[in-house]
Amino acid sequence: MKPRRRINLSYESRVLLLSLAGGAPALLAAIILLWTGEHTAKVQWTVGSFAVVLWLGFAYAVRERVVRPLQTLSNLLAALREGDYSIRARFAGGDDALGLAFAEVNALGEPLREQRLGALEATTLLRRVMSEIDVAVFALDGEGRLRLVNRAGEKLLARPAERLLGRSAEELGLAETLEGEPRRIVEAVFPGSGGRWELRRSSFRQGGFPLELLVLTDLSRTLREEERQVWQRLVRVLSHEINNSLAPIKSIAGSLQALLTRQPRPPDVEEDLLAGLSVIAGRSEALNRFMASYARMARLPAPKLAPLDVETWVRRVADLEERLDVQVRPGPPATVRADGDQLDQLLINLVKNAVEASQETGGGVTVSWERSDSSVEVRVEDEGPGLPNTTNLFTPFFTTKRNGSGIGLVLSRQIAEAHGGTLGLENREFASGCVARLRLPV
Repeated sequence: MKPRRRINLSYESRVLLLSLAGGAPALLAAIILLWTGEHTAKVQWTVGSFAVVLWLGFAYAVRERVVRPLQTLSNLLAALREGDYSIRARFAGGDDALGLAFAEVNALGEPLREQRLGALEATTLLRRVMSEIDVAVFALDGEGRLRLVNRAGEKLLARPAERLLGRSAEELGLAETLEGEPRRIVEAVFPGSGGRWELRRSSFRQGGFPLELLVLTDLSRTLREEERQVWQRLVRVLSHEINNSLAPIKSIAGSLQALLTRQPRPPDVEEDLLAGLSVIAGRSEALNRFMASYARMARLPAPKLAPLDVETWVRRVADLEERLDVQVRPGPPATVRADGDQLDQLLINLVKNAVEASQETGGGVTVSWERSDSSVEVRVEDEGPGLPNTTNLFTPFFTTKRNGSGIGLVLSRQIAEAHGGTLGLENREFASGCVARLRLPV
C-alpha cells in the first residue's frame, strides 16, 4: 500500500481556505433558498453571482488582513537581523494584539541600536588604542598564520600589514614566541629591532574561531632609562656623602699645613695637630663605614630556600630584643620556603625600628601574622609617634634617626623581593605609630 502523499499548503493558502470554509455554509444556504424560491432565472443568476463574488472578496480580504501585518512584522525582524534599526512599524500604539506586537518590535530596536553604537565605538577605540600604543600586538590563527597586527608590530617586522597578513609564524620569525612559557622575558632580534622583550601570550575567539594573541613589549628602552636613573641616584648619593667627608678633611689639612709652615710655631702646635688628625681619622672612618654599607647592600647573596615555620621564626626574633618585651600575637600555622638567616635579618631590622620608635612614647610592639591562600602577611606594629612622611623611607641612606645609616629598610625590602614578596611601611589608621607589612608567598 503506497503511503499517502501529504499536501503542504502555505500559511496564506490555509488562511484563505479557512475564510472560504467559514462563509461556505451561509453561501450554500442562500443559493438553495434562491433556487428553490419563486424567482426568475435572471434574479437567481444575478443574486447568486453577486453572493459568490462577495464571498470570494471577503475571503481574500480576510487573507490580506491577516497575512499583510505578518509580512510587515517579518520585514521589521529581517531589518533588525541585518542591523538596520531605523525602520519602525506604524499603528503600533493600539491596544489590540497586533498593535502590541508592533510596539514591542519597535521597542526592541532602540536598545539594539544603542548596543550596536556602543560596540562600534568600543571597536573604534580599541583599534585606535592598538594603533597608538608602543607595544607590538599580533593575532595568529590555529595554523600559525597572522590575522591581525598593529602599527608597532609592523614597525617591529619592518613591513606593512598588507605584506604580513596571511603569512606563517615561521616566515615572520615569530615561531619561537609561540612555544614555551606564555609569560616570560626573551632575547630576540627582529627585522625592525632587537633586545630584551616581555612576551605575553593568550587565546581568544573571533568569529567563532580560536586565535592566539601575542604581545611583545620592548624592555631595552625602559631598562636603559631605569639604569640611567639608578646611576644618577648613585652618583648623587656618593657625591653627597664623599663631599661631606672630604670638605672637612681638606679644610683641616689646609689648616694643619699652614700651622706647620708658620714661624715660629705656636707652643700648642702638637695639640692642634693631634686634634686635626683625629678629625681626619674620624671622617675617614665614617666614609669607610658608608662605603662598606653600600657594598653590603649591593652584594646581597641569592637566598638559600628551605622550609621555615613562621611562628618559630617570629618568636625567635622577638626573643632577641632585650630593650622591650615584644608581644607575639599567635596566628594560623604557616610554612614558607625562605632563607632563614636573611629573613632573620629582615625581621630584626623591622622589630628594632619599632622598638626605637615605641621607646620615644613609652608604647609597645606587637608582631602578628595572617595567612591567605597564596601568601603569609607578617605585621610589626609599634606605638610610636608615627612618620610625618613615608615617601623616602626606602631611599638608600635616607633616615629619620639621628644615628641611622639609612640602609636597614632598603636591605629589608631587597630581601623581601628576593623571596618573591613585598615590604611596606605605613602609619596606623586608628592609632598612633606605624605598621610594617611583610608579605611572603606560601
